[in-house]
Amino acid sequence: MSVPSCRTGSVIHIHDLAARLRRLPPSCGPVRLIGVDGHAGSGKSTFAGRLAAGLGGAPVLRLDDIASHDELFDWTDRLLGQVIEPLQHGDTAHYAPYDWRSGRFGAARPLPPAPVVLVEGVGAGRRALRPHLALLFWMDLPAEEAWARGRARDGAEQREFWDGWVPAERRHLADDPSRPFAHCLVRQREEGYEVLPGPAGTTSGPHFFTQGDGPSAMC
Repeated sequence: MSVPSCRTGSVIHIHDLAARLRRLPPSCGPVRLIGVDGHAGSGKSTFAGRLAAGLGGAPVLRLDDIASHDELFDWTDRLLGQVIEPLQHGDTAHYAPYDWRSGRFGAARPLPPAPVVLVEGVGAGRRALRPHLALLFWMDLPAEEAWARGRARDGAEQREFWDGWVPAERRHLADDPSRPFAHCLVRQREEGYEVLPGPAGTTSGPHFFTQGDGPSAMC
């Protein structure tokens, strides 16, 4: 698969970033599947939401809907069967979102084969999903800092959950890391987001950001 690389030296706004994503070749049937991965608490949901808005309301699949208490990361077969396989055939996928309060999967929810679909969550860049991605973003915030943000956000009510989540995330990313395969690293700044080349962003293919775009990649 030929993927674009992020280049340093570019200034880009969220709508320009969205436009460039639209120009990527489809990666999953007719869909350009974009992964947004990073540690829990790193800002994936916010970034994906802003990117979806820049894309005119692109669908966002949140992996929190695919995972469950019993399967924090062992959800690959469910994702492939309910989502990836239908999209590959240009069909509307139907997945049953998990309710973390009731501990049950809910009624099936449609996910249409839109031109761009975002997949957001820890594990969005896992090895089973990477062949279907047009591009992988990694929210580049250190683990301990991200987890501290997540704990502060969720409060004491979720303390027990976080105590179990952190070692589970460590085990998952040790066995199936995403960051080494990210095309772009995303760093949150006061004025927006800085987008930098990721470990998988090389100069061998078509360039996602051009050299003449400016001093830093911001959106």
